[in-house]
Amino acid sequence: MTIIRSMITRSFSSAATIRSLRVCVVGSGPAGFYTAEKMLKAHEDAQIDIIDRLPTPFGLVRSGVAPDHPETKIVTNQFTRVAHNERCSFIGNVTLGSSVSLSELRQMYQVVVLAYGAESDRNLGIPGEDLRGVHSAREFVWWYNGHPDFCQLAPDLKNTDTAIVLGQGNVSLDVARILLKQPAELATTDIASHALAALKESSIRKVYLVGRRGPVQAACTAKELREILALKDLYVNIKQDDFQITAADEEEMKNSRIRKRVFDLLAKASLSSQTHPTSGQPELHFTFFRKPEKFLESNDRSGHVGGVSFEKTTLKGSAGSGSQIAVGTGKYEDLKCG
Repeated sequence: MTIIRSMITRSFSSAATIRSLRVCVVGSGPAGFYTAEKMLKAHEDAQIDIIDRLPTPFGLVRSGVAPDHPETKIVTNQFTRVAHNERCSFIGNVTLGSSVSLSELRQMYQVVVLAYGAESDRNLGIPGEDLRGVHSAREFVWWYNGHPDFCQLAPDLKNTDTAIVLGQGNVSLDVARILLKQPAELATTDIASHALAALKESSIRKVYLVGRRGPVQAACTAKELREILALKDLYVNIKQDDFQITAADEEEMKNSRIRKRVFDLLAKASLSSQTHPTSGQPELHFTFFRKPEKFLESNDRSGHVGGVSFEKTTLKGSAGSGSQIAVGTGKYEDLKCG
């Protein structure tokens, strides 16, 4: 702690003799670097220190972006130019609250910007959430991206052929794609070596992407959806009954080109999919109008998840009032998984 404080103090003292505006940005992800970049451009007298609890910068770009999306990570070139600015410094391995306190930073700097993001998960608050095999997206994504906090997560991918992903946004599609993509293709990306080794031995062949609402309200982008639908030899299953849209659905698509494009892609995929998967073929099942009620323990009572109980939903509300919400119907369905 003393060494870290002295490093920051030296940086501060050096800045104090030359510059008049001293800024500390806590967090070196996109928010932190964009803040630093704007401050450097807007204030010619600003000296900026970016601190982070990790030894490496770039936050979400490094640990949140899928390893097979290198084009998204190109933004790190821009952040690197910011860090190389003579009026900017990056200091890693500094934890706010233990290495240095907020009050100490406020004494040393004229401006302190807290840009460290959200590093905790919001629990669903349903029974069985603590069963082994139930992971948050943050944990799983940090695992395959090599974040030091979750390198030892070791999800069990060998003893089941089925995974359920709750949600249908871009991160959900990332998780499903990583589970279903050929390891040989992932080997050419910057995926963490421990994750690649586990995926090479994975038995997962079937992934369910489950959403509370319908295909009109799917939260992913058309680009992400096209990418997963284009996976080699993928069987896609979407029930035709889910495409019975209402006037409120039509209004939502009228007001959002993104939702219209996503809906059209899902509809096309449902019409063009084969009747049944072939043996060993990877399967992607889009499941709509379901909300999780509880996680089910496996039959061997080992404390490991064995499935999810869902309540079927219907939509209420109108597009004019904002968006339609999913409400339970009192009918239930279980899906097995590991």
